Amino acid sequence: MSQIENIKSNQDKLYKQYRALIEQAYNFRQTDSAFSDISEYKAIKLLNKLNKLKYLAREQTKLAR
Repeated sequence: MSQIENIKSNQDKLYKQYRALIEQAYNFRQTDSAFSDISEYKAIKLLNKLNKLKYLAREQTKLAR
């Protein structure tokens, strides 16, 4: 598996986790605001990791050319 494929598979996995956390935060917004905030915080941290992987994927495609 090439590095780009590995990065893309990690991105897909993290994006699914991100979407689940955002949905969870939205669903708990009215009933448990503390839990909603924690889920949103975790989602933001995952989004930061996704942005780093996006940058790495861009750099790898530039090097592959």
